[in-house]
Amino acid sequence: MTATQQILTQIPGNPWNGLQNVDRIWQGMRDNSQPVPLTVRRHSQLLGEVEWDVVICGGTLGILLGAALARQKWRVVLVERGILKGRTQEWNISRHELRTFVELGLLTEDELERSIASEYNPGRVSFRGGSDIWVDDILNIGVDPVYLLETLKQKFLQAGGTLLENTNFKDAVVHPDGVCTNTDEHHLSARLLVDAMGHFSPISRQARGQRKPDAVCMVVGTCADGYAANETGDLLVSFTPILNQCQYFWEAFPARDGRTTYLFTYLDAHPDRFSLPFFFDEYLRLLPKYQSIELEALTFKRALFGVFPSYRDSPLKSPWPRVLPVGDSSGNQSPLSFGGFGAMVRHLARLSDGVNEALQADCLDRSALQLLQPYQPNLSVTWLFQQAMSLDADAPVRDSEAINRLLVAVFSAMERAGDEVLRPFLQDVVRFGSLSQALFRTSISAPLTVTKIVPQLGVSPLVDWTGHYVQLGAYSLLSKLEPSLGALSQLASPQQQYTLKRWLQAWQYGSGGDFTAKRED
Repeated sequence: MTATQQILTQIPGNPWNGLQNVDRIWQGMRDNSQPVPLTVRRHSQLLGEVEWDVVICGGTLGILLGAALARQKWRVVLVERGILKGRTQEWNISRHELRTFVELGLLTEDELERSIASEYNPGRVSFRGGSDIWVDDILNIGVDPVYLLETLKQKFLQAGGTLLENTNFKDAVVHPDGVCTNTDEHHLSARLLVDAMGHFSPISRQARGQRKPDAVCMVVGTCADGYAANETGDLLVSFTPILNQCQYFWEAFPARDGRTTYLFTYLDAHPDRFSLPFFFDEYLRLLPKYQSIELEALTFKRALFGVFPSYRDSPLKSPWPRVLPVGDSSGNQSPLSFGGFGAMVRHLARLSDGVNEALQADCLDRSALQLLQPYQPNLSVTWLFQQAMSLDADAPVRDSEAINRLLVAVFSAMERAGDEVLRPFLQDVVRFGSLSQALFRTSISAPLTVTKIVPQLGVSPLVDWTGHYVQLGAYSLLSKLEPSLGALSQLASPQQQYTLKRWLQAWQYGSGGDFTAKRED
């Protein structure tokens, strides 16, 4: 029996079984054996009168958008395959991002504070061979998902929303005037279907077809008691060279009932990649050195694990009218963060505003809904960073410290440039000015390190990245037109207003301007 099996079988709920189930999904990604589901089809017949304005499939993060739309008086039904409740695992986020719930009227100030289970400062960034970098107020809030989801659930119901728990999505039929969403027991007719079923949504899998993910983030970890008192956190730490064709990264932060530690890495879905149980073995092997403690001194409360795919052609643009993927279903995140709660919250105001206006103006055709998931160059440029922190499965490792050396150079340059450069990047926000400063300073301070990484990246990815970098600069300039164009939109028709506002938001979010606005608030 491996250390992983021994420890996980002793944790309540026996997460060893869950680990094996997720590993089977990972195996299917590697050998590309997962069947493509056929859950959405078209029909030319009119539905006529529909029962709902919006059907949302996927409750864990779908309740965020559902509560916002129900508050705007739309008829919303939420379909959840289990009971809609949060897990005890905390969600980490920054406080200014969490305030989105107050700004949208979904939480009061008191409810916001009650949703915070833990808080720490400062956070550390550290790479083998470099000096520690300490920052405050970045991803330092641990949100209690149980309280947050229960509160939003009650707000949703009080606003007139309908919740169908223990209800499995079966399929959907798109008609010219609506969409019929079928479960085992219900036929839900609505104007719009929102897919919030996550990375492995059958709707998104059908839209992407048999395509393998371009990158995967593999994550394992635990929450355990027994550590020495430590009110600081680790945002991004590496203390080993390249191992098993991967660079290992760590996170750690205090939780309400112990300390949470993660090991993660970026890799492709090559058939020769290692399994999830093997990676958990690596986590347990290295954890004592990372936290300066023996495994026998720890009481493990929870095990955490997952494989999160990402695609270059993201966010996913739905090929059907009246179907909108959101959150992890749409891949609306950078290949560094791989989505989840933080990415959904960041786009919540934009999505709730956009869906509200789409319903008002009846802009529910394919091209109109695709404007709600626009190209964002500040996400696309991060593909080069992801590639710089990963290796091909069959590539020879000529320098086992190459990735650490590059990260030391880049983060040292950003630290010297100040918070204006460093803080946005640590929160997965890339802006043209900050990125340009970081690149210039790194090329001056560590030219040899930069030169050595170019062969690993390849010419084609660099050319592709240059295009996204130029677009990032263009979006930064276009976002400054918002005041004048926003005033002009009042003279347009509702459909023209919808389209113009979506472009304005695309420029703002695509240039990282939403981060600036929220910080200034």
